[in-house]
Amino acid sequence: MIPIAKPLIGEEEKTAVMHVLDSGMLASGPRTEEFEKKFAEYVGTKHAVATTSGTTALHLGLLALGLAHGDEVILPAFSFIATANVVLFCDAVPVFCDVDYKTFNIDPQKIEKLITKKTKAIMPVHLYGQAADMDPIQELAEKHDIHVIGDACQAHGASYDGKMVGSFGDIECFSFYPTKNMTTGEGGMITTDNDEVAELMISLRNHGREKTKWGYEHGRLGYNYRMTDIGAAIGLEQLKKLPKNVQMRQNNADYYDRHLFKVETPYVIPKARHAYHQYTIKSNNRDVITQNLKKNEIGFGIYYPQPLHTYKHLKKYAHKDLKISEKLGDEVVSLPVHPGLTNEELKKIIDVVNKAYQFPDK
Repeated sequence: MIPIAKPLIGEEEKTAVMHVLDSGMLASGPRTEEFEKKFAEYVGTKHAVATTSGTTALHLGLLALGLAHGDEVILPAFSFIATANVVLFCDAVPVFCDVDYKTFNIDPQKIEKLITKKTKAIMPVHLYGQAADMDPIQELAEKHDIHVIGDACQAHGASYDGKMVGSFGDIECFSFYPTKNMTTGEGGMITTDNDEVAELMISLRNHGREKTKWGYEHGRLGYNYRMTDIGAAIGLEQLKKLPKNVQMRQNNADYYDRHLFKVETPYVIPKARHAYHQYTIKSNNRDVITQNLKKNEIGFGIYYPQPLHTYKHLKKYAHKDLKISEKLGDEVVSLPVHPGLTNEELKKIIDVVNKAYQFPDK
């Protein structure tokens, strides 16, 4: 079986975890602080705040930016469910924007008409590892004096206009789930250049605790969103390997691009460096592809089979101008692109797809 994803955990990670276990400092501690420092350096921000997941990273980020009851957040209708759920966590309102058919990311041309007096933030998602088109998004945010919070949960190692994803907007949020380009088992990270926002997030993730003499002053409602030193130890080793692993993903994607002659390969915007968390193609005959992949024991993913506004608890936020998101939900198929693939496996996948795939009508 060729898996759709394969976490690469080596002896370095195992040794690092054993050092933490031997130290007796298992909860959030020195390894977490070191991981935050190294990750901030990697993306080029002043601060990085580690959390328990990408979802909790997004939740803390929204809270730290002041999201509250009735505030509106503009986000793409085509994304993982957490992108919308975290807005509801804050008792705020998700406002769905359609996406660009070529890039899968939020369409900057459709954002401004959704901005109202209640709009507090835009949340672009760097889906599948490709950066959203950030220049027009940030221009709109500055024009209307609203926040930008990037959902970078799939974009470790991606860049836009020479800057690393993680260094855009007010804050950006990452996930370290096992299938991502790097992992801590479970975990998340928030990056920012804002000193006050970083300090607030550190408080919020630890029950609202403040820096005092005895350490048990709680000045606000907070949460238990702390990363463990066990996870951080894994993350430190994974971060060292991230550039090489992203390059391997890009090499695999390039191989697909050159040999999948019957498909429309993923489009990469000129300013972007795609990190290929997923290699996603489209088909108007998806069942044939997936049946052939199953027969040949090749893993695949449908990310995502339905846009966010079609879920029961989000239907009330639907509107008519979300047709591209609905179309993509019927067409997308992701192929294995992880660094663990062999040349023989890549050739097998290409052979199976070329024989089964029907080019989508335009």
